[in-house]
Amino acid sequence: MRNLAINIIAMFKKLPKFTKSFYFISGMLFLFWMLFLDSNDLYTQYRLSNQLSTLNREKEFYLQKIEEVKQEREQLLTDAEALEKFAREKYLMKKETEDLYVVIEE
Repeated sequence: MRNLAINIIAMFKKLPKFTKSFYFISGMLFLFWMLFLDSNDLYTQYRLSNQLSTLNREKEFYLQKIEEVKQEREQLLTDAEALEKFAREKYLMKKETEDLYVVIEE
């Protein structure tokens, strides 16, 4: 046990003088705290940054889908043939004289 203490003291004496300063030690402790122990540490910032980029990609995707739906809606409101086609495809509507067969492809 005594040899360990002597070795630690010897290592401490070999350090440069500025590393023994109160300000250097305080600064290093503060830096360690902010980088690894704080609630806003590096890992948390990295994770939040990834989450933000994922959400931005999703936002762009949904904005694009909204534009597509708006264009489709405008087309349905102005074109009767497009409205009939939409009703037949999406809601399986038919005329009274027609028979409807649903084919499911696998």
